[in-house]
Amino acid sequence: MEILKRGGNAVDAAIATALALSVVDQKSSGLGGGGFMVIYRAKDKKSFALDFRETAPAASRRELYMKDGKAAPALSLNGALAVGVPGEVAGLVEAHKKFGTLPLPVLAAPAIKLAAEGFPVDAAMRVAIERMQKNMKLFPDLGRIYMPKGEVPNEGELIRQAELADTLKAIAQQGAAVFYQGWIGQAIVETIKKESGVMTLDDLKNYQAAWREPLIGSYRGRTVITMPPPSSGGVAILQMLNVLAGYKLVEFKHNSAFYLHLITETMKHAFADRAAHLGDPDFVHVPIRKLTAKEYGAWVRGRIAPDKTRPPTFYGYYNYNAEKGGTTHFSVIDRFGNAVACTQSVNTRFGSKLLVAKAGIVLNNEIDDFAIHAETGNVYGLIGNQANSLQPKKRPLSSMAPTIILNGNRPELVVGAAGGPRIINATLQTILNVIDFRMPVKQAVEAARVHHQWMPERLAVEAKIDAEVKKALEQRGHEVREQSALGVVQAITWDGVTMNGAADPRKVERARTE
Repeated sequence: MEILKRGGNAVDAAIATALALSVVDQKSSGLGGGGFMVIYRAKDKKSFALDFRETAPAASRRELYMKDGKAAPALSLNGALAVGVPGEVAGLVEAHKKFGTLPLPVLAAPAIKLAAEGFPVDAAMRVAIERMQKNMKLFPDLGRIYMPKGEVPNEGELIRQAELADTLKAIAQQGAAVFYQGWIGQAIVETIKKESGVMTLDDLKNYQAAWREPLIGSYRGRTVITMPPPSSGGVAILQMLNVLAGYKLVEFKHNSAFYLHLITETMKHAFADRAAHLGDPDFVHVPIRKLTAKEYGAWVRGRIAPDKTRPPTFYGYYNYNAEKGGTTHFSVIDRFGNAVACTQSVNTRFGSKLLVAKAGIVLNNEIDDFAIHAETGNVYGLIGNQANSLQPKKRPLSSMAPTIILNGNRPELVVGAAGGPRIINATLQTILNVIDFRMPVKQAVEAARVHHQWMPERLAVEAKIDAEVKKALEQRGHEVREQSALGVVQAITWDGVTMNGAADPRKVERARTE
């Protein structure tokens, strides 16, 4: 808001917000991570998609994540081998070059102040530190910042990060070069090497953020703008909306057994396709047109039975014609009607747990988002195949789903979520709540949700879902499991006159119950 009040546009505000989050929310995102940004420019009605997802180091290979010939999943979660080449700084600087109107030092100033002067620990941060105490001891540089007295800080206590303030000042003055080729990059590589990782300075020097063609679909007369691969979120959102467009959802009781069964079956098809077909488009062919075609949506709709669910082999495109997380989403609209939906991540809480002492940066563990061990799945239980296999310089598949929905030329809804694979389904249900059920944005974000990701074969439901509804879902063959906080959504709605924003209360609830 400070940046918008100073005359900055939505992209300026997004960059400042991302940099501030890189200080106050390093458990979820930051300079050691990456992400995606979907941008709508009002003056010429154009949309853009910026991919600053991490890449695998050039020396990456599957064998590094095995011990005695067996999968060793911990190696892609904690420590130096878990770290992908960070894309955050390249992405934010690239967005600034193309769309920024205020100087980078102005946009970085709030973040630098927060790092130098300190920020108060909130409930979500305190719980995250509490849950990570063991790791704070295993990775002392992380503990030095987040448990400065050797114990979990109380809410309201200040966390100061002098080294991170210096890093941000350097980026503000010198741009991305100091991160990817200068002293910050050197500090990152030294930390990785010391911990037996394989990332080199060349990996950092060769990193580039990528502008991609945004995915554009339609739903209920609106235009849906979302993120293409290597995000799976956009394809899945469009695919599911295409299926659901054939129903008059408003005629069903919201969160009734029939309604939830319908969207669950839709989710299962989308996640089956995610596992089979989606990956980095620079490495594999992703059949985006086929998966997001209205005809395919109609075909899926025809396969949904109102009274039963099916075995896993029933779902996905193969039958056609014969991602606890450390993620942050924020949404921005400015007075000009420009909009930004930005999701960024370090993957799981505090990423790899490695903190670069000289630079104050927590490094991601995005290597776990590759399908390294197809037989075991990743930390979120997601499985995949060759499309998302680990290869040097490849970007791992993501569930992030930053989305902008236009009514005419007006951004009506700017939305996205955090929470691994739950991101996709939380974003979908918020869209349906706003567009179909016409809920105010706060109600749309807070409404109870469900989540199914095809495999494992279980339907997660939040506690607020009615007991009779759960029973009816079980009778249809769903294995129902109650789970708290299915995704954390941040959304803005605009009716042309009034803008309303909603921050998901699950941010704190989820932290306390995980």
